[in-house]
Amino acid sequence: MTRLFLPADAFALALGAEAVAAALQAALPGLELVRTGSRGMAWLEPMLEVATPDGRVAYGPVRAADIPALVAAGLAQGGAHPLRLGAPEALPWLARQTRLTFTRCGVVDPASLPDYAAHGGLAGLRAALALPPAEIIEAVTASGLRGRGGAGFPTGIKWRTVAAETAPRKFIVANADEGDSGTFADRMLMEGDPFSLIEGMAIAGLAVGAAHGYVYIRSEYPHAIARMRAAVLAARAGGLLGPDLLGSGRGFDLEIRVGAGAYVCGEETALLESIEGTRGQVRAKPPLPAIKGLFGCPTVVNNVITLASVPFILANGAAAYAAHGFGRSRGTMAVQLAGNVKHGGLVEVPFGVTLGELVLEYGGGTASGRPVKAVQVGGPLGAYFPPALFDTPFDYEAFAARDGLIGHAGIVVFDDTADMLAQARFAFAFCAEESCGKCTPCRIGSTRGVEVMDRIAAGDNVAANTALIHDLCETLKFGSLCALGGFTPYPVLSALQHFPQDFPQETQP
Repeated sequence: MTRLFLPADAFALALGAEAVAAALQAALPGLELVRTGSRGMAWLEPMLEVATPDGRVAYGPVRAADIPALVAAGLAQGGAHPLRLGAPEALPWLARQTRLTFTRCGVVDPASLPDYAAHGGLAGLRAALALPPAEIIEAVTASGLRGRGGAGFPTGIKWRTVAAETAPRKFIVANADEGDSGTFADRMLMEGDPFSLIEGMAIAGLAVGAAHGYVYIRSEYPHAIARMRAAVLAARAGGLLGPDLLGSGRGFDLEIRVGAGAYVCGEETALLESIEGTRGQVRAKPPLPAIKGLFGCPTVVNNVITLASVPFILANGAAAYAAHGFGRSRGTMAVQLAGNVKHGGLVEVPFGVTLGELVLEYGGGTASGRPVKAVQVGGPLGAYFPPALFDTPFDYEAFAARDGLIGHAGIVVFDDTADMLAQARFAFAFCAEESCGKCTPCRIGSTRGVEVMDRIAAGDNVAANTALIHDLCETLKFGSLCALGGFTPYPVLSALQHFPQDFPQETQP
């Protein structure tokens, strides 16, 4: 029987994967079609793979109209055709990567727990079940794993804090409210390898003494929501969740919660408020969620990629993970390339690769063919870096030293037609739109920022208004309760600093 693999994640679906699937079923009625996640090469989607005695052979990008010719050319045997790409792992874009967390995405059937286990899944949980909680935490600490949601806080320290709390209930919360522009790693992982997140959460529960968890997913991810709900049911049936994890007698279970799409609910305390059923509004800290989090209980709140990285660490050892990376940034990062870029998609590489390598070598430069003018790293509140800073290593401290941030590792590329004054204004407008309204600097300062930017654009008293922008940014940075207001100055000030030619200069009377 012919066995074919076709992604069913959002990349492929947006580019016609369902029509391709229907055409395949009609042309090869006896085939076995496995719907996988994406390998991350968005420009090649839908990418169709066929199992042959020598391994998988890929074709792409495939459209429904291509199927008759592909079948005639011997698709079932990996036959020659202009769309034939060869072995997917040998494609240069994939071959250069170091896939530790995303190693199964695009490979396994995300609906099958046995397929997950056959490709190395559950090894981390089995290792964790053989260790006391303190040794699980020590392994995560020694690996150097830091929060992949943007803050870069050491994961082991957060877990140790929760473990040290004496409370009748503790929780594990996966933050899947991936709202930053140009980011899709969480979605890709949930759609392509959902059991890795579930396994990571179960290990976290064993480490800190939590028996229940929540995955908080933004409502704009319907396919990820459906995939995660199905995976939870399969995990319970297969012993990955429930009162008896893999026959150990120890229990952990979780449920899926869907957010309403508020950007501020990506902030951990607003997210907790939303899970509790109240308005998503930022809490003042302290107390930290690790001390008093969900329903007033000690809570681990980690990003999806952070938790999904844990099974590799437990299965292969802390040293195997820490062997990759740069400085204090250990392991790999799932970098997402988007915007005006030729080869957009997901790249998993060790920390330390330069920004220029990511944009020019992996990304291939702009899709328009025009020169790169700016890249924004870290979502809509990330700094804009010009090509002059492309030597910056992808590392938390290296970016901070240049007044930038990695955030969730989304990179949005702009060519030389971009208006950086308009982009700076957008940062203020975005903050004003998404503010929860709890603190004055964010609620009012963002609106005033839009007004002042409009005056600068009009050439009105440019020097004084530019000085006012700097003062306003200082207030936002140090006076806001959370990163929404606190990070808004990054795109504004970087646009002013690196692209002064896009801002009017003071005219002499």
